Amino acid sequence: MISRIQNKQVKTVFYLVLVFFVLFIAWPAFTLFKNAFEYKHAFSFQNFNAVLGGGKLALAFANSFRVSFISSLITTVLAFAVAYTVCFTNIPVWLKKTLRTLAVFPMLLPTITYGFAIIYSFGKNGLITKLFGFQFFDFYGFYGLIFGYVVYTFPISFTLLKNTMEYIDRRFIVVCRVMGDSGFKTFITSILTPLLGTIAVSIVQSFFLAFTDFGIPASIGGRYTVISTMLYNTMLGSLPDFHQGAVIALFMLLPSIFSILLLDYLQKFNIRYNRISKDPMRENLVRDSILALFSCAVVLVIISIFAVVMVSPFVKSWPYDTAFSLANLSSVMGDKSLNRVFGNSLVISLLTALFGTGLVFAAALCCERSSDKLHGTKTLLAVAQITNTIPGMVLGIAFLLTFRKTFIHNTLIIIVACNLIHFFATPFLMMKGALEKMNSSWETTAAVLGDNWIKTVVRIIAPNALPTLLEIFCYLFINGMVTVSAIVFIAGAKTMVITTKIQELQHFAKFNEIFILSIYILITNLVLKGVKGIINMKILKRS
Repeated sequence: MISRIQNKQVKTVFYLVLVFFVLFIAWPAFTLFKNAFEYKHAFSFQNFNAVLGGGKLALAFANSFRVSFISSLITTVLAFAVAYTVCFTNIPVWLKKTLRTLAVFPMLLPTITYGFAIIYSFGKNGLITKLFGFQFFDFYGFYGLIFGYVVYTFPISFTLLKNTMEYIDRRFIVVCRVMGDSGFKTFITSILTPLLGTIAVSIVQSFFLAFTDFGIPASIGGRYTVISTMLYNTMLGSLPDFHQGAVIALFMLLPSIFSILLLDYLQKFNIRYNRISKDPMRENLVRDSILALFSCAVVLVIISIFAVVMVSPFVKSWPYDTAFSLANLSSVMGDKSLNRVFGNSLVISLLTALFGTGLVFAAALCCERSSDKLHGTKTLLAVAQITNTIPGMVLGIAFLLTFRKTFIHNTLIIIVACNLIHFFATPFLMMKGALEKMNSSWETTAAVLGDNWIKTVVRIIAPNALPTLLEIFCYLFINGMVTVSAIVFIAGAKTMVITTKIQELQHFAKFNEIFILSIYILITNLVLKGVKGIINMKILKRS
């Protein structure tokens, strides 16, 4: 009887989660396909013929593929070097912590800001150009996109590689040395080989993120047309065409399908160790010095482009009059429309974090903490895999086409729902992993003592999962603050957020306002991370 009640509660939660995904994934996907194959209210391939004719889509697709692939290779090489420095050298602990912190710093700012920061750093009157006395490269177009994509994808690649390196058993390094292997062969055998799968994943993930990004091409793409800007211009240009936009969105899904298949294949290259040894690395001053200098240089170059974001708004007129001034800040703080946009971002991010944490927790519970595993749990795993590879722009277009004539159009609801789908995968896998590690007998013991499943979750499972829930809340909030590609199509005049406002301000060359709004985002995210750190310390002390 107890088991039957528990299963009923689990199934109720599961079906509620399933209904949400049907409404906000299945329905928008159907609408997107319908619009792509619809011409004058009839099934037709006319939209495909119109898009493919002239070769513009093929050129944009090839440009996107080229710049994304090159940037993903560069990113992975640089991230590997920095991660190796953090995990396999004997440099001071404070330097390792500094590298770890600064390496993920760009994640706290929206990608659309990267482009403007590059302009103000490497332009003819840019901060870095003035410091060195010459312009390093033409930042509009191909080279600017590569640089921007490397900055954007570096934190993700670094995190992937660092996390895997921390689980490499260092005893294999000792064994290689005992057997007389050279330093290079030891590196190949004991470090590089176990990381091959993660290196490939890093390349795939970096490629996918660059291919589908809209923020960086929107600011420094120039005449180098990529598929994301082509999609935006088709949907929201001077002559918008939703049907052709749906066709381009479907072509943008091709890397998603490729990513799903390739990531699934790469799983077989994962190496598992029965035990993890953290033996100290052999002293090698030359190795440590070279890697430390190289890693510091990489991180410094990435961070340096954001220096102008912190400087230019606080001078009278950059770069002509560099006297300190708070006039720009006062102007933005006194602008009610910009304050309203900041308020919208806070509300949307907070709602995304609250409802997203609840959705992720509920979905993971159905997969891992039910006494009778539901057959539908495979559906949730499939949903996580799908949402992880749907480009934000495609999701935004699907939401626009599906809900533009409904009551949630031009409301905060549609933006929050879009964010929940867009950011579901990573938190879900985090939560699922945390629940897997918990004692599987808790629910049974609680049921014997008279507690139902819901009470067990609230009293036992949730408190033990609190650190992970907090991490998920922080992840969703920060992503809600910096996202632009998924919501650029569905944010209206009343629901505009900071990132879409930045995209609008670029047309008026209001870079001071852009940088100050970016600082708003940065400070908000830093405050949240600080609060999370304090709470984690209290949880650790209590435990």
